[in-house]
Amino acid sequence: MKFLLVFDFDHTIIDENTDTWIVKCAPERKLPNGLRNSYQPGHWTEYMGRVFVYLGDNGVKEDEMKRTMTKIPFTAGMIDLLGFIGENKQLFDCIIVSDSNTVFIDWILKAADFHKVFDEVFTNPAAFSSTGYLTVQHFHAHHCAKCPKNLCKRKVLKEFLDKQLERGVSYTQIIYIGDGGNDLCPVMFLKKNDIAMPRQGYTLEKKISQLAQSLSPVQCSVLVWSSAIDIMSYLKLVIKE
Repeated sequence: MKFLLVFDFDHTIIDENTDTWIVKCAPERKLPNGLRNSYQPGHWTEYMGRVFVYLGDNGVKEDEMKRTMTKIPFTAGMIDLLGFIGENKQLFDCIIVSDSNTVFIDWILKAADFHKVFDEVFTNPAAFSSTGYLTVQHFHAHHCAKCPKNLCKRKVLKEFLDKQLERGVSYTQIIYIGDGGNDLCPVMFLKKNDIAMPRQGYTLEKKISQLAQSLSPVQCSVLVWSSAIDIMSYLKLVIKE
């Protein structure tokens, strides 16, 4: 009996968005209008690339970015939940699928000593260049019309499950924990026995309920959470069964 926990990162594990939080490093803690208005739908990664160039041009160094990022608060109850998962790793495989980047997620998880809770992190690859600028790349290429150019979370989840099956690992249940519009695609891939846990009041919850109203509900069960303690209560329940 093994469960797969799939976590989004921004507004799910942490209570903020890493990509908007980093703006605290910018001069006067804001971006120029021209840069802010340069975002085009579906091309967030390219936009963040320009933000990182702007920060680099303004002399923002790696250590300042790291100090800023590791101050991001975790979502209510999340520290308890991740502690609980860490204590029960024999029952849970745990992955992150996020539109953030490897550098930010790595900093935050290591600073809080939670990196060992997660088996794999799937997110946009990032690194500092020789000139000290942070650069970010697309996670992969895909053909899904519903998802941003750089990341289809359904594709990531499907490929992970296929790879696990090849290793002889299958799951009693997949539990998907997220908040955003880009979490809907993988949630629609879940089966009847799985469970989607959208964060209360966020886009994913609204999109799931719109589908139910238009009589094309998701196949899996849905359990809304507002604190990660709600998630932990559910996990305690299923491992007792």
